[in-house]
Amino acid sequence: MKASKFVTIRTPAEIALAREAGKLAADVLQMIGEHVRAGVTTDELDRLCHDYIVDVQKAIPANVGYHGYTKTICASVNHVICHGIPSDKVLKNGDIVNIDVAIIKDGWFGDTSRMYYVGEPSILARRLVRTTYEAMRAGIQRVRPGATLGDVGYAIQSVAHREGFSVVREYCGHGIGDIYHDEPQVLHYGRPGEGLVLQSGMVFTIEPMINAGKAATTLLPDGWTVVTKDRSLSAQWEHMVAVTDDGFEVLTPWPDGYGDYSPIQSAGVPA
Repeated sequence: MKASKFVTIRTPAEIALAREAGKLAADVLQMIGEHVRAGVTTDELDRLCHDYIVDVQKAIPANVGYHGYTKTICASVNHVICHGIPSDKVLKNGDIVNIDVAIIKDGWFGDTSRMYYVGEPSILARRLVRTTYEAMRAGIQRVRPGATLGDVGYAIQSVAHREGFSVVREYCGHGIGDIYHDEPQVLHYGRPGEGLVLQSGMVFTIEPMINAGKAATTLLPDGWTVVTKDRSLSAQWEHMVAVTDDGFEVLTPWPDGYGDYSPIQSAGVPA
């Protein structure tokens, strides 16, 4: 059935398919982590992810051919906000990089991203990466039936603004399932109580992009790469989330655990 604004309410069987796709996407990010190091090119990381998805997971890289995109992952380094195209660019000590991957398994999409450190980043870079994770986590924890997308966005922007960082407004999370980018649009800013009212069975991504400087963005001539206009650092994390009867379920859990990052637990359970 449909919710308001044509947001699809997924059945338990459909959410199970989304869960399987989401876990595979998260597994790709676990696999690639040990390869993110100084001296490697983002093209090499792309090839490793492609071969893993196709040969090991027996899945389909969702980004290849999507609106003409030719790569498997997006690799966004330092001041690149999102949609960085893998290339012969060599990673160097101190870089921060977001790797965003999407796969298709049995017709269902899994989509997730996370940040990686290359060697020893600056104190500012580490603070930005951790704050962005905390912002995503705060947004996810607002997900439950009866809450609104404004609640989610407000929680995210509150964390970012507390640290003096800015929230990118032009790019947002999205509904996902058997369609890659679907309704609703999930803004990473907002006002409490405003926006779409969440219902059990909705599935979408929460993927805040937070800048160390101003929020303004620039789209490069390649038509994909988005950078901070002031060339300040940017960070992003992304999870797929399903609204459950009493809270939420993260559909892209990290197989290697959360490391230094706090686990994300369902609504009503302290994290």
